[in-house]
Amino acid sequence: MGKSPKNRISVEIYGQTYNMVGPESTAHMHAVAATVDERMREIKLANPVLSSTQLAVLTAANAINDLMKLQQQVESLEAELNKKDEVND
Repeated sequence: MGKSPKNRISVEIYGQTYNMVGPESTAHMHAVAATVDERMREIKLANPVLSSTQLAVLTAANAINDLMKLQQQVESLEAELNKKDEVND
């Protein structure tokens, strides 16, 4: 199995520079970094006393919460489609 090419970029998230490496496009990686930065800034505005570590953990927890909700929605929609397929067979 061949390795997919990896892109390498530097991004800034909440005032810190990070190197990102992955098979995704650089546009995608920039969008990810921008979204993380935006979410961190939103959380900091609502909770100005948070340390950077606390802020990062809350941002990660919120992102996983969003992911889990989306996964549940996908599973629900897939189940709905399967029911419709069974009716149409």
